Amino acid sequence: MLKIATVNLNGLRASIRKGFLNWLDNYDADIVCLQEIRVAEKDLPLAELKKSKFKFIFSHAKKPGYSGVGFFYRKQPQTMNKIIKHKTFNDESRFIRFDYKSISIISLYVPSGSSSEKRLSMKFEFMNFFTDVLKELITTDRKVIICGDFNVAHKEIDLKNWKTNKKNSGFLPEEREWFSCILKMGFLDVFREIVRDSGHYTWWSNRANAYANNVGWRIDYQLASKNLRNKILSSKIIKEPRFSDHAILEATYDLEF
Repeated sequence: MLKIATVNLNGLRASIRKGFLNWLDNYDADIVCLQEIRVAEKDLPLAELKKSKFKFIFSHAKKPGYSGVGFFYRKQPQTMNKIIKHKTFNDESRFIRFDYKSISIISLYVPSGSSSEKRLSMKFEFMNFFTDVLKELITTDRKVIICGDFNVAHKEIDLKNWKTNKKNSGFLPEEREWFSCILKMGFLDVFREIVRDSGHYTWWSNRANAYANNVGWRIDYQLASKNLRNKILSSKIIKEPRFSDHAILEATYDLEF
């Protein structure tokens, strides 16, 4: 079996101070995908990291304290790629890919478009670019699992206050349509293959007691290529312990890797 978790840590060092590495060493996943690590390699607490049962690889952004993705993993991949052919998004370190035989696992951090019109435009540019990346992948026979913070709630069921967020980035019609297009290309929303009811979220604002009242958004996903439909065994959102404003999303697959 292959168990994968994904989480936006909103700062790896801050999460470590909250006990993330202790939790990790008692967690039985094979791979943990990270987004928004927000730390350069030279500033990592390497002594603490090297005590972990997991190996690790990170890709940090050129801008200090910003973005970045990574993996904690048990088994060495055959190949690893941190490069995408777009200078801006490569500099922001929003993508890392592991290949195990016929399986590709991607940790992805889609830009947020909520801070300005410029960033929203950049988000749409990233969406279009990444769609082309997926078109190349989906034409192969590979089994593909994309894990990450997509910064999009796909459907009304995926956020508490959908009526008041129709004009806000994260729930714009264009963003939701992009997500639908990815699924139509040949991907499955793994969590929704297992859990169909409402009230399940992966991100909560730090304002107005959103977490305590479960006023959240489901913006973190594992997407699996359709050739994995019969291999999905389980998926769940792990709300506690809490290391950032995002929850951990876990899925288990009937796969040897």
